[in-house]
Amino acid sequence: MPALAVIVPCRLESTRFPRKLLHVIKGKPLVIWVAERITAEAPDFPLWFAVDHPQLAECLESAGFRTIATDARHPSGTDRLAEANRTVRASYVINVQADEPLVSGAQLHALAKLIQGDAPMATLCTPFKRVEDFHNPNQVKVVRTNTNRALYFSRSPMPYARDLGGKVDEAWLAAHGCYKHLGLYAYKGDFLEQFVRLAPGKLEQIERLEQLRVLENGYPIAIDVTEDPTIGVDTAEDAVRFEQALEGH
Repeated sequence: MPALAVIVPCRLESTRFPRKLLHVIKGKPLVIWVAERITAEAPDFPLWFAVDHPQLAECLESAGFRTIATDARHPSGTDRLAEANRTVRASYVINVQADEPLVSGAQLHALAKLIQGDAPMATLCTPFKRVEDFHNPNQVKVVRTNTNRALYFSRSPMPYARDLGGKVDEAWLAAHGCYKHLGLYAYKGDFLEQFVRLAPGKLEQIERLEQLRVLENGYPIAIDVTEDPTIGVDTAEDAVRFEQALEGH
């Protein structure tokens, strides 16, 4: 039973980019880019992939990665994560999204440190650089306390610049600590089981942000800032951006 493990929930079908985890970029499926990145960046962390389809298992296992078959009917990646950890039985679980091929070792080690503190859940954020990203509802915002706890997550721009009528520029974003939430999480193993037994919250259902369920039920979420660049591959255009980033190296 590992003290800490990385588990990557993998779902074959996705709404905006069907079968994206098997989408081939420079000769390799996206999920293999993610797997190789985690292995290279954090070789000391045991790694599993929680899959919902035999095609994903075959793809990963043929490249030498461990998979756990999970129920295809799970409503969320967190439910899939919890099922997988009943097999892995890690005391601390880091959840990397299967479409985040630029996750860094520094980010993974930051999460590992945070989750061994007093909060049952931890995550990361990064400063917004562009106004269009700040106003994009697909890029989730987070505000936090001075003691590195998440106050709220939203798809709306926040904090709202009242005196400017919400019309801000890049300099304002930089000066006022506006943060984008990254889809990287860590959980204490026992809390992961508690989380999936909680009913979906009202705010969660309005915003369609599962992490709000934790805050609505009064649990703290530890949060730290990372400057490492990330690319979440949610669309075919994002896949092109990742390919261009590879060419830039």
